[in-house]
Amino acid sequence: MAAIATVDDWTARAADVDVPRQAFVDGAYVDALSGATFECRSPIDGRLLAEVAACGAEDVDRAAAGARAAFEAGRWATAAPRERKRVLLRLAELIREHADELGLLETLDMGKPIREARNTDVRLAAECIQYYAEAVDKVYDEIAPTGRDAVAMIYREPLGVVGAVVPWNFPLLMASWKLAPALAVGNSVVLKPAEQSPLTALRIGALAVEAGLPEGGPAGRPRRRARRRAAARPPRRRRHDRVHGLDRGRQALPALRGRVEHEARLARVRRQEPAHHPARR
Repeated sequence: MAAIATVDDWTARAADVDVPRQAFVDGAYVDALSGATFECRSPIDGRLLAEVAACGAEDVDRAAAGARAAFEAGRWATAAPRERKRVLLRLAELIREHADELGLLETLDMGKPIREARNTDVRLAAECIQYYAEAVDKVYDEIAPTGRDAVAMIYREPLGVVGAVVPWNFPLLMASWKLAPALAVGNSVVLKPAEQSPLTALRIGALAVEAGLPEGGPAGRPRRRARRRAAARPPRRRRHDRVHGLDRGRQALPALRGRVEHEARLARVRRQEPAHHPARR
């Protein structure tokens, strides 16, 4: 039976843990193009964990372009379901193999007790990715019911590049909620972690490539608050998936409103329905 790790054991391991400092783009760790960084401090005692790359709009464009190139290359988007399943199952296994490291990064970065970070958050993140991996080859297209003189088929295909934003709390677990379903169906993902807790998101990008995802498929770029609006701007991204507070939603809304209205107009044209006008009081 393995000995139970003590506080001193975890403290010693924390001193040796490798803290990621750079954005993860196109399968490699890179500095922000501007060279800017921001301090990542532990809420436990205020210690400086790392000077993390502070990505700006040009870095968002770089990550989105790399993700788009990876998608259009088709290595992941057109891979057989069994191949995507194999890679995601391997990613789930790698997360389990690196449970101590990921748990420590989570604890140092957001102050959560190591027992909860390692045994709950890391475990659930691996289980989430495994769940969607197992579902990959169990999602079918459909033939819709029609008259005898017509055939209507429903074909499911990936959208392209998905932009995902996660909050500071549960950073690894919520990143897995965003990454797993998007990757399972063949999309590429650009992930923006919260600047308060970016470390596990930066680490999981490298684990994803190690598992077999193509370079550019997963990308993580931490960004400071003043530079966040660009995350909603690049036209290369087909979908935005966000979990955050009202203030950040209000910041992103102007950039997204035009796209939402455009998509709504297209949907009405497809359905040949008139625009809805609320009744005046």
